[in-house]
Amino acid sequence: MQFSPVLSPVKDIGTYIRDQRTSAQISLRGLAAKAGVSNPYLSQVERGLRRPSAEILAQIAHALSISVESLLTRAGILDTAGAPDVLRAIRTDEILTERQKAAMIEIYSAFRKESESRTAAEFAADPGSDETPVHSS
Repeated sequence: MQFSPVLSPVKDIGTYIRDQRTSAQISLRGLAAKAGVSNPYLSQVERGLRRPSAEILAQIAHALSISVESLLTRAGILDTAGAPDVLRAIRTDEILTERQKAAMIEIYSAFRKESESRTAAEFAADPGSDETPVHSS
């Protein structure tokens, strides 16, 4: 069966979800139950016949224990063009598993948040400074 270019991204996300499900050794029925969707609906998503909403993709990502962000990006719902190079590198790495990517992104984000809080506190402690904190990506 040939898919038009418009349906190709839908087929790709379905194949990706199926690959993640099988690598996690979860049955279609098991994933459907964990994600809160019906078996037939999930089957249609995996075969590229249905385009799931961002909310459904988030439920599927949680059920698979993978990054919601990476699944939404892969589905073309989330644009990562403005993301730091580190995040783009993690998301596009073909060797890392989705679970490894999610862990690395979570750790990186925690370090960034901690550093930004510390920098903001240091800047607030010295309000006479004309220097603005510089954040590199």
